[in-house]
Amino acid sequence: MALQISATNPEHPALLLRLPWHLPLEEWPPEHLVPLPRGISRHVVRYARAGDEVVAVKELAERPALREYRLLRDLDRIGIPAVDALGVVTGRTDDAGRPLEPVLITRHLGGSMPYRSMFETTLRPATMHRLMDALAVLLVRLHLSGFAWGDCSLSNTLFRRDAGAYAAYLVDAETGELHPRLSEGQRAYDLDLARVNISGELLDLEASGALHPSVDPVGFGTEICVRYERLWEELTRTSVYPAGKHHYMERRIRRLNDLGFDVAEMQIERAPHGDTVIFVPKVVDAGHHQRQLLRLTGLDTEENQARRLLNDLESWMATQDDHAPPGAARGARPEVLAHRWVREVFRPTVRAVPPELRGTMDAAEVYHELLEHRWQLSERAGRDIGLETAVADYVARLPPEAAAVPGPAGEPHGSGPGPAAGPPTDRATADRPHA
Repeated sequence: MALQISATNPEHPALLLRLPWHLPLEEWPPEHLVPLPRGISRHVVRYARAGDEVVAVKELAERPALREYRLLRDLDRIGIPAVDALGVVTGRTDDAGRPLEPVLITRHLGGSMPYRSMFETTLRPATMHRLMDALAVLLVRLHLSGFAWGDCSLSNTLFRRDAGAYAAYLVDAETGELHPRLSEGQRAYDLDLARVNISGELLDLEASGALHPSVDPVGFGTEICVRYERLWEELTRTSVYPAGKHHYMERRIRRLNDLGFDVAEMQIERAPHGDTVIFVPKVVDAGHHQRQLLRLTGLDTEENQARRLLNDLESWMATQDDHAPPGAARGARPEVLAHRWVREVFRPTVRAVPPELRGTMDAAEVYHELLEHRWQLSERAGRDIGLETAVADYVARLPPEAAAVPGPAGEPHGSGPGPAAGPPTDRATADRPHA
């Protein structure tokens, strides 16, 4: 069979053709290789240069190579942190015409390290805890997306520093399976494999003298299960709140945001007796909300603004079936309700703040400031005070000169801060930024 290169980018085949596919990976000459640290693998893996890119090349049989290629592309499509699949090369033969194993080609993840390279200098326990956090987050993301890894381990993960923490990326999907939804048994199997694999890998490091003496390999293997279960519970549990305590739901959403997850939508049900609300958040990765808000409302905002506005939109939409205006159809499409929200809630609320008090704030930022102010007042009062009351209080507390006072870097304060939720006598500090 002739050499075939299946690639995601039309430019890649021409670049990849320059590599010595007639040689087994173990025999590739140094001029084609890039000396980067490699983790332990069942297969032969090499880093090579293809044009301006560094690629990882892995030898394996044709069927698993094509399967892993498709799975990695699926993971990229649904936004899971994993290496990018660039192509598969089949039909390889040596100079004598003997067949060689196909290869899977992925893009090297810049700035990433396999765990063994990180342990070349003995990691402190605090750093290892951050690695376990990153791996737990990755496993939860995979399971929420319906992906059963089948071989979760430190060896099958790449770690990249992320502002004092670590981000974990899946690097080996060979044993994975993508389903619409995972069962409890599938999740438990993945988690038990992770515990056994991680404990074994740390025991191996301990035997080589590369493990901090205070680290218990078996204990850290168990820790991934504890951290996973806590995160899974926070992300998926159903909360029951007293009716009218909408700021409780916002508190829950803030906790999810702090964990690195965004809320794509909320399922809110009112109990039959009418005095409690059942709240189930549905989480997604960051970057979703800007596109979602633009599609629903036509509002083009920054990502954090979009997240906040969508949360408010979802809460408002959940109340509309029981309070639809005369002549309005129940169960209206989300797009219809979203445009009603813009017309009946968003625009009137923003207009309630006089233009001379807005400074350089755009409409989305003004609305975000008002939602923040309402939340602070509701937390202090122990009840939802409502948007109209919050707007009136916001306007009353905002000094007219606040919009013109430059910030520390010469930027107007109107670009972000709003009035504090302190007592009315705090007008002198009303333009300080929120924490």
